[in-house]
Amino acid sequence: MTEKKRNSFPFPLFVIFFLLSLPGPLLVLSQCSQKPVIFNFGDSNSDTGGFSEGLGLRFGPPSGRVFFHKPSGRLCDGRLMIDFLCESVGSDYLTPYLRSVGSNFTNGVNFAISGSATLPKDRPFNLYIQVMQFLQFQSRSLELIPKGYKDLVDEEGFNNAIYTIDIGQNDLAGSFTYLSYSQVIHRIPSFVTEIKNAIWTIYQHGGRNFWVHNTGPLGCLPQKLATASTNASDIDNHGCLQSLNNAAKEFNTLLKAACGELRSALMNATIVYVDVYAIKYDLIANAVLNGFENPSTACCGYGGPPYNFNQSVTCGAPGFNVCNEGLKYVSWDGVHYTEAANGVFASKILSSQYSSPKLHFNYFCNN
Repeated sequence: MTEKKRNSFPFPLFVIFFLLSLPGPLLVLSQCSQKPVIFNFGDSNSDTGGFSEGLGLRFGPPSGRVFFHKPSGRLCDGRLMIDFLCESVGSDYLTPYLRSVGSNFTNGVNFAISGSATLPKDRPFNLYIQVMQFLQFQSRSLELIPKGYKDLVDEEGFNNAIYTIDIGQNDLAGSFTYLSYSQVIHRIPSFVTEIKNAIWTIYQHGGRNFWVHNTGPLGCLPQKLATASTNASDIDNHGCLQSLNNAAKEFNTLLKAACGELRSALMNATIVYVDVYAIKYDLIANAVLNGFENPSTACCGYGGPPYNFNQSVTCGAPGFNVCNEGLKYVSWDGVHYTEAANGVFASKILSSQYSSPKLHFNYFCNN
């Protein structure tokens, strides 16, 4: 059985922030004239259960405790940004491509898998493989629909769908484990090229509407702060690692330029670049003012302040601790964000103030 949407938005920002302070799910309304199809590509930031389904692993409690009240295949205590985006256009939550039982793909597919990157391109389930899965899904759907199969996407659905992409964090994080800063910077153009190639390929198979997230402030993650060997000169005013964040900014600069190049090259395509980095860093920098706990501390982990992260005792492992439900933490497990933070991120994404061009997400389902 597919997970059904609860509610949807956007509302004016002051209303959203008021609602975020209340217990329970957001009570908001869709602003779409028609229900869109969404195909998502990415990593754990938008994985709604692909990793769990693909490897046969089940994330145990306390994941999912806030909204789903049980583990949902998400590395979060509740909803992800992609869940809030689906709500905003009246769509059901995206079903993972690898879910073998009870799948309904009429509103789209989620190809995102936790741990995915852009390179190496042929490693499951990196971006190239996700795109290949999409092409197979498209081919099979168009072959089976005339034979009476349901719960799939038709040709019009593929052509009018929103193609969301949120990937790159693992490329940077993985590179920093064995390369110097300058070597990581040298690799970044190859990461962006893979995203550019993915958009090209989807376009060649009918896709016209692309929604591309840049990567967040890697140097602000409690995991990186707890495990990196650093000196005080690399810490900024908000407790983040400047070197890792500078690499993320370089990635984002090249990704934004690539989106601009694609807009010029792809006729009749709409490509929206979203500055998720600015959104996330702003909440981290102003966490206390927005009613959040210490943004450098994981809600679920081990070790206590300042980061509550230990690579040997991660969230859900024997001996872990978890913050009280109802407290507004930015970080869930040291790598991923809480539902409370994701709700704020989504509200700012939906404002269009961080988008280039400044189009609302519901633009695609009203045109």
